[in-house]
Amino acid sequence: MKRRNYLKTILMGAVAPCISPSVLANSTFRSWPYENGLSFNSNWHNWPNMKWVGPEYWGNRLQDWLLKDGKVICDITDKNRSLHLLPIQKPEKLVGFITSVAIDVLNPNIENIDEGCLGVRLGVTGPNEDYRSAAVFGKGTPIGLTPKGKLIVGNQVFDTSLNTIPKQFGLIVEAIPSIDSYTVTVSLTNPQDDALFYKKESIALSNAQLTGNFSLLSDFKLNKEQNSAVPSAAFSNWHIASEDLTYKENHFFGPICFTQYTLNKGKLKLTAQMAPIEEINGHSIHFQVKDDIGKWKTLQSGNMDYEGRSVIFSFTDFEMEQDLPFRISVDIPLEHKMETYHYEGTITKEPHDKNEIRTAVFSCNFHYGFPDADIPENVSKLNPDIILFLGDQFYEATGGFGAMFKGEFDKMCLDYLRKWYMFGWSYRDLYRHKPCAIIPDDHDVYHGNIWGEEGEKADTSKGFGAFAQDSGGYKMPAKWVNMVQRTQTGHLPDAFNASPVKQGIGVYYTHWNYAGISFAILEDRKFKSAPKNVLPKSAQVNNGWIMNDDFDIKEYRNLDADLLGKRQHEFLDEWTLDWSNNAQMKVVLSQTNFATLATLPEGAKTGAVIPSLPIPKKGEYIKGDHPTVDMDSNGWPAIGRDLAVKTIRKAFAFHIAGDQHLASFIQYGLGEHSDSGYAFAGPAINNIWPRRFWPNVDSSQHTYENPAFLGQHVDGFGNKMTVHAVANPHDTGKEPKVLHNRAVGYGMVTFNKKKRTIKTECWPRFVDPTIPNSQYPKWPITVTQEDNYPRKAVAWLPKIEWTGNFNPVLKIFDMDGELVYAIRTKTSGYTPKVFEKGKYQIEINIPELGYKKVHDNLKAREKQTKIIRIIV
Repeated sequence: MKRRNYLKTILMGAVAPCISPSVLANSTFRSWPYENGLSFNSNWHNWPNMKWVGPEYWGNRLQDWLLKDGKVICDITDKNRSLHLLPIQKPEKLVGFITSVAIDVLNPNIENIDEGCLGVRLGVTGPNEDYRSAAVFGKGTPIGLTPKGKLIVGNQVFDTSLNTIPKQFGLIVEAIPSIDSYTVTVSLTNPQDDALFYKKESIALSNAQLTGNFSLLSDFKLNKEQNSAVPSAAFSNWHIASEDLTYKENHFFGPICFTQYTLNKGKLKLTAQMAPIEEINGHSIHFQVKDDIGKWKTLQSGNMDYEGRSVIFSFTDFEMEQDLPFRISVDIPLEHKMETYHYEGTITKEPHDKNEIRTAVFSCNFHYGFPDADIPENVSKLNPDIILFLGDQFYEATGGFGAMFKGEFDKMCLDYLRKWYMFGWSYRDLYRHKPCAIIPDDHDVYHGNIWGEEGEKADTSKGFGAFAQDSGGYKMPAKWVNMVQRTQTGHLPDAFNASPVKQGIGVYYTHWNYAGISFAILEDRKFKSAPKNVLPKSAQVNNGWIMNDDFDIKEYRNLDADLLGKRQHEFLDEWTLDWSNNAQMKVVLSQTNFATLATLPEGAKTGAVIPSLPIPKKGEYIKGDHPTVDMDSNGWPAIGRDLAVKTIRKAFAFHIAGDQHLASFIQYGLGEHSDSGYAFAGPAINNIWPRRFWPNVDSSQHTYENPAFLGQHVDGFGNKMTVHAVANPHDTGKEPKVLHNRAVGYGMVTFNKKKRTIKTECWPRFVDPTIPNSQYPKWPITVTQEDNYPRKAVAWLPKIEWTGNFNPVLKIFDMDGELVYAIRTKTSGYTPKVFEKGKYQIEINIPELGYKKVHDNLKAREKQTKIIRIIV
């Protein structure tokens, strides 16, 4: 096609409509009237006003781009604001194209800004080879006008006939391939009459400078006196045409971004995360399934929560005989028609009869590997039954630009949503077809550390840093915290006690019973005491660290301080007794484990040094470290840690957690080492804080495969723990180091209900998990259910015998009515152990048969001959 005709077609809009219904449904694409070509035309003029710009785009930041009167507004004048077109990328192949856009300058003082560029950014690529990486972090070739009216093309600056940037102008960029590079022409026009302001021809650009995403750009560097809270520009009539570019509709994101769900005792709860379409009058959102003849039917319609832009669907008696495909459907009224979008998934049949239940474990997700495509790809090979994300789904700095701690409330919500959307964009395919538990941790609510103090308001009078965190409570508004919790946990089973805490902040701690596994989902931050509020001033607490070298925290083991709080212990007490719905095994899920594993170099008072510590070579042992006293960990308060460990071992419960950025498999100790349950803390997916465990031991025989640090230890708070495996960071020699050297990865915990075994596995990222011996050293590790309360027996109660196809639940109480433990037995002939001589009560339950019988005043003996037979 001749160059002048190519340009004329764009300027005149002489393009033929596409006949593909799926493409027409989105009304943004028209076919190029030549084979294998396209012409993209923005469709904003057909959309109503909203705080989003459509499913074809990604805005940096989300709160900085909105639709108003048919134009896209950049609602801020600041650096590096960009709006990416998701369905079109220029490949490495030399491809000619033209792009044009109309721009209205909105900031009346823009000409007083010294540096900036308003226009487009082409050839945008990110740190990872994926259009999503480019959309969030990409760098490319800016083409546009400075505030003084000069033309920028990459690193070239051209004087124009303009003395300042026009209030309105059209920008046309024509890129013609020339052997192995491009000849580029840039035209500046008056949109009112198409008169030419300026034209620059024969600009040489390399292929690399134009390969990647297409984006709009508003990029200004302001001085301290200039106000950024002013819209910079409006963009409209964005066109891209080429004979060779293609349009990928599967790159859309939104208006239905992702879903997550749980099934619990026949109750389905599903959250649909929406884009910001709340201002569109007449929109409707539906949960649909297929009927007997394969047609989609609506089971429920929902209303979107304004702040979090989520919809929660809930159904009771949701029993299925097979996997059930579902979809979320949203109807959006546009200018001339009703547009409908869908997002499909599967409600998987609860695997009651499946012997092994596989649970994938994730936590601590910074953006280093975004969009993390390797994780869903590799984990899918393992086919987990349950997906767990146990906190820090993102960090304050995720996606760049930091976090918005104050300002217009809804913009603060949108700031959160951009980070939350990135999480879903990466991992939604993991839980599109599987039940999923997600629980927020400190960074999810914009805290480096959080001691929730039962919902108190933190003191932010001196900012949002360590002082605020040490004061206890939440830095962000309660309404904002509730928005976070609703988006992340709204799909969890109903809270055990839904009464809010202080400031009206909601709770979500709950019991999830799925496929014979009974999960206690805890909030181990919300009720926790702030150390600065309970320790003597002499401790000199700063951000949860003790700055006084002479202060011995071990002397304050019995401090009056909370970890889980009274309400959650009431829940755990009831949970240990609840074996309904054929629960076979008990598991505790929380943000972090009940120990403080990490070590620091001698002289380091806080963990601030961690990101800069040298990474050892494989097989090297770091010497000179000491146990930490990081009170963000759940080794503190020790009295609360002991109570938590004592409580959960009564149910022979296994503990799964995240947060530590240091994968570990340990066994808790109370009175002595290894008298309590096991805990697996999974590795970070993307490790921003590469903690390590290098205790002071004889390391002469240390190897990577057989670490010297395994065995019995006491943490910095005096807590006993036995270490069976730790994945320390080591130098892999691979790039990028920030991904490959920080012991990142994921875990899998497999519960065998028949054998009552618990198998824990732990893989590094970027390895094929199906390859033998690909896990971190000492994994996999298998323990039994009863190993989670291995305390040595002092005496025995009568043997329980039965015949029949059932497994009774035994609840052992002392004569004061206190539960000793409860367990679902696996075979006939179970002899209960006890830890003190005396008399006990045994309550025998078969919940599935409605059977219950109590045997009182049973004397515990060192040698027991009595038998109790169950007759049903």
